[in-house]
Amino acid sequence: MPFSCLSHLECSRCRATYDAGQVQGTCTCGAPLLARYDLAKVGASLDPKALDTTQRGLDLWRYHELLPVQDPEAVVSLGEGMTPLLPLRAMGERLGVERLLMKDEGLVPTGTFKARGATAGVSRARELGVTGVAMPTNGNAGAAWALYSARAGLPCLIAMPTGAPQVAAAECVAAGAELYLVDGLIGDAGHLVAAALEGRPGYQDVATLKEPYRLEGKKTMGIEIAEQLGWSLPDVIVYPTGGGVGIIGIHKALLELAELGWVTGPLPRLVAVQAAGCAPIVRAFQQGARASEPWPEPSTVAFGINVAKALGDFLVLDALYSTGGTAVAVSDEDLLADQRELARAEGCFVCPEGAACFSAVRQLRKQGWLSAHDQVVVLNTGTGLKYPGTVKVEAPVLAPDQAIPSPGPRQAP
Repeated sequence: MPFSCLSHLECSRCRATYDAGQVQGTCTCGAPLLARYDLAKVGASLDPKALDTTQRGLDLWRYHELLPVQDPEAVVSLGEGMTPLLPLRAMGERLGVERLLMKDEGLVPTGTFKARGATAGVSRARELGVTGVAMPTNGNAGAAWALYSARAGLPCLIAMPTGAPQVAAAECVAAGAELYLVDGLIGDAGHLVAAALEGRPGYQDVATLKEPYRLEGKKTMGIEIAEQLGWSLPDVIVYPTGGGVGIIGIHKALLELAELGWVTGPLPRLVAVQAAGCAPIVRAFQQGARASEPWPEPSTVAFGINVAKALGDFLVLDALYSTGGTAVAVSDEDLLADQRELARAEGCFVCPEGAACFSAVRQLRKQGWLSAHDQVVVLNTGTGLKYPGTVKVEAPVLAPDQAIPSPGPRQAP
């Protein structure tokens, strides 16, 4: 059995095929390329029950047949993957969803799910002989790629908006990346990176969906959810959506698992969550469109989903339509309130993008789109520690000789 059963690359729009053994970007039609595998070979040689943790380990490379790296020696890993799937009984009771679960990506290296894409993308780039990587970012992807590139010994060029989380910029600096802050949005950073690459032969543009392999790392969230549920599927998966790689990847994983016969029955209804200040996917979904229009003047505290126009928007919308899912926009005020409520109810300090998903669950339950008995998996895509400014610290300041007051009657949170 080969380490990877990667077969070829296929255009997500026109279905043209490309050689996976060469460095590739997007299709000539401009659409993202998708990695395709010899699933018959995987299915004939591997039983999901054989994914014994004592032999396969607990990182996402346990699924190496369904990942793009051919040589195990090329893998660049920091131990990412197999994040917990936590039951949230207290929060579920508050939201009216009794079988609420959270896949907590805040526990992976670099503190966000972006580590999954970085391990796959950097590993494959190094294996194919790329001499450097470059990308625009809203923060966390750049931080992850900078750190994994450092581990791989690859130069890394990062451009991010000045409004990106400072923690992410600090990670890039610590990793030795070539970092530029841009007085604008991620699209502006993307134009600057593209222009810079014209003078850097051997570098690869690894912006969102401009190379095929970041998506493959992200799809392992979907495989893990299925495995953690005993190779069954939840009713609903709720995901914060900016560039859309995570929800596209999860959908791709579910389709592959179904073709393998590892899961049966209907796929989960997928929910794309956006901020009210930047909701191009939500607007397109409500209009029944197959692609989105750029969102004017995007703004949200959930900076990771502040994407005015995603290259893979049509793939996100296809995933929603084909699974009977939906798209929801939530206000910054609501998501910040639910970030606090979740921390108090469950002891989980999630990122604002993850918190937005709980606000979406609240909306969908009130609307009746979700039932009390649905099994709902919410993806928290990062730790709240990367966004310290989302919680204002208000506490009494005491002199050393002052006493801490006695508690009054206990108040419900």
